[in-house]
Amino acid sequence: MTVRHAPARVRTRSVGNLRNVDDTRWLHPVAWWCWALGLAVAASTTTNPLLLIGLITVAAVVVDRRKPDAPWARSFEFFIRLAVIIVLFRLLAQIIFVAPMGTTMLIDMPGVTLPSWLAGIRLGGALMLEPALQALYEGLRLAAIIVAIGAASSLASPSRLLKSVPAAVYEIGVSVVVATTFLPQLASDVARVRANRRLRGRRDIGLRGVSGTVMPVLHGAMDRSIALAAAMDSRGYGRVANVSSAQRRLTALLLVVGLIAATLGTYGLLGTGSATWWGPALLIIGLCCALASVVLSGRRNVRTRYRPNAWKVADVGTVASGAAAASLFLAASAINGAGMNPATSPPTWPTVPILALLGLLAAIIPAFITPPPPATVAPSGREVRA
Repeated sequence: MTVRHAPARVRTRSVGNLRNVDDTRWLHPVAWWCWALGLAVAASTTTNPLLLIGLITVAAVVVDRRKPDAPWARSFEFFIRLAVIIVLFRLLAQIIFVAPMGTTMLIDMPGVTLPSWLAGIRLGGALMLEPALQALYEGLRLAAIIVAIGAASSLASPSRLLKSVPAAVYEIGVSVVVATTFLPQLASDVARVRANRRLRGRRDIGLRGVSGTVMPVLHGAMDRSIALAAAMDSRGYGRVANVSSAQRRLTALLLVVGLIAATLGTYGLLGTGSATWWGPALLIIGLCCALASVVLSGRRNVRTRYRPNAWKVADVGTVASGAAAASLFLAASAINGAGMNPATSPPTWPTVPILALLGLLAAIIPAFITPPPPATVAPSGREVRA
């Protein structure tokens, strides 16, 4: 009797439906965060609404072109909504609480002045153009910073980011990574629960929809926490190597000396009001001692890296793009302060400085020089048989 065995089913990539493996790879997560921090620094230097909208658009374009197909990468829309809510809340607070100042009135609404024991706060009243523009500009600046951080959260893989954390601060890095992935995972869970409620014919909006969404989301967060704790425990999280007492004392001494020297150096550099040599010198010595302490304390952490992140031309170019955007915005703020922070009293139409425009062009470069993220399954979602 001959026994025939069924052919094994093997998951493979469909060559016709996927990109070439050589053309796709994960960009270094630190590169994405450096680029996003560059955008955040650029946004913090200006209140020009044209430049702030430009930074938000640049972040959206880069995310649209380089966002991977992963659960943590679907949170950018949540950050966009959060940014819109912040702008609207800032305008609403301006309309309700701030006293009328300026010369151009937009709307004359009924107002109430509270008693003096409530600090004399005014509710409502005339809405003036000048403070409304100021509130809009400040809200847009905060919104641009939030969108930049949201872009980094959507582009950089949290697990790969954890591989780049120095060994000395590995435990802190785990906490930071878990904290940064909370909002993306929360947004994904809320969308999933709302979709399930719609499929079951239940309301997903309003008070009843919110009350039916909160408990499943909290239950899922608790399950993930327990699974994460079990996974960390099974992988030996927190295991340290044996180091001598002399090395521990040296590490602690370097850290204390570094912190004291950096504090005194910062005071000498910023607080004395005079150009002295000892301030920068102490600051450099303190930073060197702190760096040496981090290197020595990293020897007690025993862990391995599987497929460590590599720095290539595209990764360095992404970091340079964010640094160039921040530097050009800072230079534009120093050279043309009126263009970077347009006046609101009297209102003037904002202009775009040339250096800031070059900064926007530099910030969008990663959308074209970075490789697309690798795909894990075929776009059709079908299992391919070999």
